[in-house]
Amino acid sequence: MAKLSISLAQMNIKLGDVRKNYNTMQNWSVEAARRGSHLVVLPELWSTGYALDESKELANVLNSGIFTQVTTVAQQNKISIVGSVLEKRGLEVANTAAFFAPNGRVMGVYRKIHLFRLMDEDKWLQPGSAPLSMELPWGETALAICYDLRFPELFRHYAINGAKMIIIPAEWPLIRVEHWRALLIARAIENQCYIVACNAAGETGDTVFGGHSMVVDPWGKVMVEAGEEPVLLTVDIDIDVVDDVRQRIPVFEDRRPELY
Repeated sequence: MAKLSISLAQMNIKLGDVRKNYNTMQNWSVEAARRGSHLVVLPELWSTGYALDESKELANVLNSGIFTQVTTVAQQNKISIVGSVLEKRGLEVANTAAFFAPNGRVMGVYRKIHLFRLMDEDKWLQPGSAPLSMELPWGETALAICYDLRFPELFRHYAINGAKMIIIPAEWPLIRVEHWRALLIARAIENQCYIVACNAAGETGDTVFGGHSMVVDPWGKVMVEAGEEPVLLTVDIDIDVVDDVRQRIPVFEDRRPELY
């Protein structure tokens, strides 16, 4: 399966309002499936936003609560779904992206490795301890979340281990949207892979998020990009382009990691 149709659900997240955010997710997943998408990508913490002072109350254990609800939506619409939510783990809470297959099965779970101090994540959340790359029907696919984008080492790790696509749910503020755009394009070019990034849009709490969700191809070409308003974007990609680009410019073969 080289051809893949992806929808990006650029939501305006309602702070702490799980029911309202769930309804938006469900409606847009239905529409993505109607458009023939194989995958819908949601923003970071799409069900709650940064209501971290309520994180223990809002978080769910894996395979319960919001996770079970997403399983049902994936099954009903026969579509893959990924985005991050608050996950309860014992006494701790993580910023967790679970990847749901069209049959509702969780294919992998990624917990945000780099916590963002500017939004107090380090005060409320437990950092993840492992990268995640999955063998999916269209090829090796990896996950990162928002602030992870500023750490190129993680993306290089994914690329040299065969990832052809890296998915990034985010809540990236509008005030730094130039960083978002530049880093997404750079990660695609330097790792010769697809970057699939879904941001939140509009005001959530006292922060305005930047939108500009996009899919960037391995040449660094922006295939689709949102503006600053909530929107469901859909684009078709060809995963085989990754192999073509990597053969034309053999960056990975020319690396000399023993020197740096």
